[in-house]
Amino acid sequence: MPDLASLLPMLLLLLAIGAFAGVIAGLLGVGGGIVLVPAFFYAFGHLGYGGDQLMQVCLGTSLATIIVTSIRSALAHHRKGAVDWAILRSWGPYVAGGALAGFFLAASLKSTALQAIFGVLAMIAGLYMAFGRDHWRLGAAMPGGVARAGLGGALGFFSALMGIGGGTFGVPMMTLFAVPIHRAVATAAGFGIVIAIPAAIGFLTLNVANAPPYSIGAVNLPAFAVIIAMTLLTTPYGVRLAHRMDARPLKRAFAVFLILVALNMLRKVVGW
Repeated sequence: MPDLASLLPMLLLLLAIGAFAGVIAGLLGVGGGIVLVPAFFYAFGHLGYGGDQLMQVCLGTSLATIIVTSIRSALAHHRKGAVDWAILRSWGPYVAGGALAGFFLAASLKSTALQAIFGVLAMIAGLYMAFGRDHWRLGAAMPGGVARAGLGGALGFFSALMGIGGGTFGVPMMTLFAVPIHRAVATAAGFGIVIAIPAAIGFLTLNVANAPPYSIGAVNLPAFAVIIAMTLLTTPYGVRLAHRMDARPLKRAFAVFLILVALNMLRKVVGW
């Protein structure tokens, strides 16, 4: 059993990560996973844990926290009548299936491959956040049939591969099909639940060598507990800041931050 001297640095880092993720989530309305995964990667890696499966630990732990935060967010949005349950019911099975497929691929890859995937997808998300326009449209309504199955499966698949919820890809996708932004954000919280539950259960079953202390599979329990506690405390502060400040330059600043994180991930992959 690890002693307090080895656990304390990890707990201090996790407290800082959780506080930052909560403020960013409240301030910009982005899911915590896009912050948590790279933060876990640097924290656990700096402390010497994870090895070739470091990214699996980061993804699994992030997805476990998303179960709790997405349920809380979806219920809050539901009380305001903002969740589009018709979209959630019709798209949910495809999103969940894609998330499960994403887990199986993630379980079979080395950490460097997952770093590369995260870096590329985070770069795309950052560029869209920086340069996307509210008036862009792919259609006047959410598609059905093969398009729904393909897009829903891709949403779940890529989100699970990155260890994130439904907001990063789900909100832009729905707004491109003319779903109002507030309804898209609320419904994406529901997608987060659908993505995180099957994927996190899968990561719990992985056998990870050199996992951080008190991990079950690829889910680290201290990180899960600390992140949930800290985000519950700090997200309201981010929300208050959002109401006092212009969100547009903040989103551009976060987009730059996300692009830099993605570039740093890719830099490490190529060994620079």
